[in-house]
Amino acid sequence: MKPDFFELNRDKLRNKLKSGVLVLSGYHSMQLSADMAAPFEQEANFWYLTGISEPDWWVIMDMTTDSTWLVAPELSQSHLVFDGSLAPESASAISGIKKVISRREADEVLRRLAKTHSLAYTIGKMPHSDLLGFQLNSAGQDTYTMLDRIFGSVQDCRKELAALRAIKHVDEINLIKKAINLTNEVFESVKQSIDTYKFEYEIEAEFSYQFRRAGASGHAYAPIVAGGGNACTLHYGANSDKLRRPSMVLIDIGARLNGYPADITRTYSIGSPTKRQLAVHEAVQSATAEITSLLKPGLGLQDYSLMADQIMQRHLIELGLMKGESDTDAYRKYFPHAISHGLGVDVHDSLGGHKYFEPGMVLTVEPGIYIPEENLGVRIENNILITDKGHENLSRSLSTSDS
Repeated sequence: MKPDFFELNRDKLRNKLKSGVLVLSGYHSMQLSADMAAPFEQEANFWYLTGISEPDWWVIMDMTTDSTWLVAPELSQSHLVFDGSLAPESASAISGIKKVISRREADEVLRRLAKTHSLAYTIGKMPHSDLLGFQLNSAGQDTYTMLDRIFGSVQDCRKELAALRAIKHVDEINLIKKAINLTNEVFESVKQSIDTYKFEYEIEAEFSYQFRRAGASGHAYAPIVAGGGNACTLHYGANSDKLRRPSMVLIDIGARLNGYPADITRTYSIGSPTKRQLAVHEAVQSATAEITSLLKPGLGLQDYSLMADQIMQRHLIELGLMKGESDTDAYRKYFPHAISHGLGVDVHDSLGGHKYFEPGMVLTVEPGIYIPEENLGVRIENNILITDKGHENLSRSLSTSDS
């Protein structure tokens, strides 16, 4: 992305907030093991405003003026020798922010701004974080605590940023398309050789190799290659089991290219599929087409969810998995996740609290049917752009067929 993309995003946020001071922090680097850091991925909102992909940088914006500062992290000599650093000149060129200051200078700037602004904005605690089952990166909370000591009031601006990020710039759409096209190419290659793989990890390895060979940073998220009953664990990630015949293998994988992801799922037959496996796959394939056809600007998100539920329930009833539409326990057993999520800098991007679909939104459509007692799980996932007149299936070049 060129710096004017990040400048435009900052201008849009200024127009939304209009007052106060914004302070966002990039994520901290986190421990992998012993003295090794885990692979780093930047906090999406911070990247959206700055383009900086290094840990522990800050951005400060006076929302009533054009004044913006990048704040460089304090790094030890040991860190500089072993890991290097992003030069201030490079940070400025990436972000389009001319003023790059130290942490000590940032403290002075914030205390000066607090004399004329009582309100500071930052990113607060992630909603529903208690359900995630892992430790959150503490950078956001550290920033919130610091601002609370300096300003009279600290407010979360997550919703405002999410609303902006939900409507994609044409450059973002083009980058998402590139990531999807690369992912589709590798899926096609794997599909042609599907009967030659003996273990789940062999399929994962093929995607990893081809992604990196094509210049992608790698996987946009932890890849899922789930044979047989493993597909009933929605975020299965071991990818180590033997692929048995006849069975199906669910592959949920996307490349990250130039900062933007794809999120594609296909389910393929290993060996000759049984009639039941084919029936379940055909039901998901049909549901995918029906649900996708609903998408257009002006459609209410809640209405879309209800209509998608009706389509999924009908297919589950036809497969003998539900007694009727009122059989909600069975419905959530065999289809336990949402039908869609936004797609952007984050793979699970927010749709920004918008009540209706709008042109420029990018989202997934991912119906699935999971039957643990039959060791069978099928999901198909496409990436869809909402257009002025309807929608565009960005992943349409990849067949949804099971073989």
